[in-house]
Amino acid sequence: MPTISSPHGALDAVLRQPMLLGLFLPIQSGGWSRSTAPRSTDWRFDYNKRLALKAEALGFDLCFGVAGWIGKGGYGGVTRYAETSLDPFVTAAALAAVTRRILLLSTIHVLYGPLHPLHLAKFGATLDHISGGRWGVNVVNGQFAWERAMFGQEETPHAERYAEAATFLDLMLLLMRSEENVTVKSGRWDLREAFVTPKPVHGRPIIVNAGASRAAMAFAARYSDIMFITSPAGAEIEAALAALPAHTAEIREVVGAAGRRVPTLINPLVVCRETEAEARDAYDAIIAAEDAGAVDGLTGAMRDKKESVAFKGHSRHDLIAGGNIRLVGSPEQIVDWFIRLKQAGCDGVQLSFFDFEPELEFFGDRVLPLMEQAGLRLPLLPDPEARA
Repeated sequence: MPTISSPHGALDAVLRQPMLLGLFLPIQSGGWSRSTAPRSTDWRFDYNKRLALKAEALGFDLCFGVAGWIGKGGYGGVTRYAETSLDPFVTAAALAAVTRRILLLSTIHVLYGPLHPLHLAKFGATLDHISGGRWGVNVVNGQFAWERAMFGQEETPHAERYAEAATFLDLMLLLMRSEENVTVKSGRWDLREAFVTPKPVHGRPIIVNAGASRAAMAFAARYSDIMFITSPAGAEIEAALAALPAHTAEIREVVGAAGRRVPTLINPLVVCRETEAEARDAYDAIIAAEDAGAVDGLTGAMRDKKESVAFKGHSRHDLIAGGNIRLVGSPEQIVDWFIRLKQAGCDGVQLSFFDFEPELEFFGDRVLPLMEQAGLRLPLLPDPEARA
């Protein structure tokens, strides 16, 4: 199947921004932090709906949540971290009906269980129409053996997962663009006189993937509109900034060889207050309230994820607080780090917070104006199709 070559219509306004801005919705219990410190963060839909609407009002480009298949008790601890979570596909469908600008991504394990390309072609095209062409799929192959076991599946070697995911996407995209019935014998997913309507608003959905391996980069080069990346050197910002230029250059090399340019987003946990001292005090309070059992459970799980660099170099404090990188400081410091991340080759940030609702409000009031002053964000365009 051919490499995706044309930009997606819904990405036009997003790609005009000097720095992309996303929100990592906390649709799982505990959000992104393994701490018992007081906060409002909640996995429930109404809370996440408020976050999505606020992010949209602030001009954020996209939002989405993680997909998790975790057994009773989650990762453990007194919080039973991540035991409860909303499904990100259904969540995006519900958000599509109440938002009008922001891109909505659904994290989907395309290789788990009986999910068929025909299912996602039909479901995705439907959701794409509900959202007015703002839907996309964050393709994940699966990371933990216990997740596959839930579906009665055996572990698949890392390299084979990308080949299987490519076949899945090839079939899904073929169904979305074909004006005739489709018959294909692919091995795992066969099609016999299959047909999908309606077609996606822009011909296909937005496609995203994450990863640090060459296989992930090659996959992004062939399919993705955006690639989520991680720091190769841990969450400490100076170490991350030192390591990221070589990493992002490698991604540009691999993607560029396919004649494409795929923007990269990285996930910072942001703890921002009026002063650095206040931000540091807030961060220290998060760490002091560590849910040790949840951190131990996550640490044990990561030991089994040998091919991942998502938590490479992360200290115990990093695992308590969350985020792939950590930004703790004043609004001016946060924006300075954003500038340096852009200089290091990151095209955008996918933000997480400890206490999402008040911290997102503060970010909009104090950080976004400074981002505009620094040339990282352009003013929000008028919405000619605002819903009543």
